[in-house]
Amino acid sequence: MEKKTLKSYSLEEITDKHIGRRGTPKREAFEYELRLDLLGEAIKQARKERNLTQEELGRLVGVQKAQISKLENSLTDARFETVIKVFRALNAKINFSVELLNHSVKVA
Repeated sequence: MEKKTLKSYSLEEITDKHIGRRGTPKREAFEYELRLDLLGEAIKQARKERNLTQEELGRLVGVQKAQISKLENSLTDARFETVIKVFRALNAKINFSVELLNHSVKVA
């Protein structure tokens, strides 16, 4: 009996096949949603580690509990300023990465 081997695929290969290649509108939307989910989860984990309720964090930031809930569940496109305030209130260090794409820029 011949032994069959399973071919393995990278996450990138699977995502390319089922979502689309990087740079396509569908893939860009997917990546954006994924980043929002990760941001929401980071806020939720930091809040819990600080033993704060959503209401308490909202008071520290100056927003309603519902806004914190929406941020944690990635249900809203929050203003950058609000996200910064949330992490400051949580006494959390944040890092943002900016990736320049291969677009040529012409300066007149």
